[in-house]
Amino acid sequence: MRNLVRLAFWSGIALAGTLLTTAAKAPPVAAQAPAQAPAQAPYFEVDPFWPKPLPNHWVTGSTVGLSVDDQDNVWTIHRPNTVDANFKAADIKASEAKDDEVQPGAEGVAAPSTDMIGACCKVAPPVLVYDRAGNLVRSWGGPGPGYDWPDSNHGITVDGKGNVWLAGNGRNDTQVLKFTREGKFLLQVGKHGVHNGSNDTQNFWQPTKIFHEPSANEVYIADGYGNRRVIVLDADSGEYRRHWGAYGARPDDAKMPPYNPKSPPSKQFSTMHCAIVSHDGFVYACDRVNDRIQVFKKDGTFVKEAFIDPKTYRSGSVWDMTFSRDPDQTYIYQANGVDEKVNILLRSTLEVLTSFGDGGRQPGQFFGVHNLATDSQGNLYTAETYTGARVQRFLFKGVRPVTKREQGVPWPQGAR
Repeated sequence: MRNLVRLAFWSGIALAGTLLTTAAKAPPVAAQAPAQAPAQAPYFEVDPFWPKPLPNHWVTGSTVGLSVDDQDNVWTIHRPNTVDANFKAADIKASEAKDDEVQPGAEGVAAPSTDMIGACCKVAPPVLVYDRAGNLVRSWGGPGPGYDWPDSNHGITVDGKGNVWLAGNGRNDTQVLKFTREGKFLLQVGKHGVHNGSNDTQNFWQPTKIFHEPSANEVYIADGYGNRRVIVLDADSGEYRRHWGAYGARPDDAKMPPYNPKSPPSKQFSTMHCAIVSHDGFVYACDRVNDRIQVFKKDGTFVKEAFIDPKTYRSGSVWDMTFSRDPDQTYIYQANGVDEKVNILLRSTLEVLTSFGDGGRQPGQFFGVHNLATDSQGNLYTAETYTGARVQRFLFKGVRPVTKREQGVPWPQGAR
């Protein structure tokens, strides 16, 4: 047996030598790198039947906030004052209308004081809540006693205790608000109309979005259109904890030049539009007009940055972000409201793997895609500002190899 093994061993060596000799006489062949498997990414299809039509002839304005609670209810907030007059005839008395089309051909004839211009439509309350099936299950919001409702609504977040946080980006919106699910007022942090710059620990200036981090029971606030920072508060008391600017430095309110992708990266944030915290303790900040994501530790220590669609001007490319729902939060979904698409990033590298969407009014298209959120099943929700004025659902269809960098409209497979 031992001799047989030896024979096989040496026979193999002899064969190898023969092959090497043959290869030496043959013409050289270019080395081929091993084929790499294509990157994997989540895929979605738009659900054109979600949500269901609103009751009461209600319509919505610019939809500027989106959150999913622990029961998969979808919360939105819109701006009632952005609804066009031609879209709210049931809210305007004919006797008080100021346009020339109120009483065509009847000059000098006064309309009855109680008559409305028409039967459709009415502006919905600012906060609207949908269940999984797309039914409207709750609505509330607006000015009330004890608090200053924002002049321009911006952002809604349901925290881990079921409370609802709101912000506003009006010129005098320097406060954030906290309510119960039912709309009962709980807390206001900041005094409306008062701000003292990006290092003010008592007030904000045009804050945009709030994120609740449950392990420390803190809220991270992107602050904002006026200020240039991420600021952290205790989620129960609203007490100040810490804040930082770009690269983790103390923010500076000096005037900065317009974004230019050929210039050195800005040392300040420009429209701080979101700050979200991963399970493993990193803060991902939307530096919207600077076309970048900056990553920090929870204490504000800078980790890295990545530029996304860096030739995007005007309103910038990084409008909002949310994590995929797998335990490792492998992916980041990121909204670009100028290019009207949702990018899918690998969280570990911030590489854009693929994207979906396009500009337009049909399901799966966008006009001002502004906010993103996911539910427990991995489905993705989008909210649109400007006259996009709606929320859409995209059904999670699993993770598969990336075949296109730009997918276009994620229309349901097999649909005509």
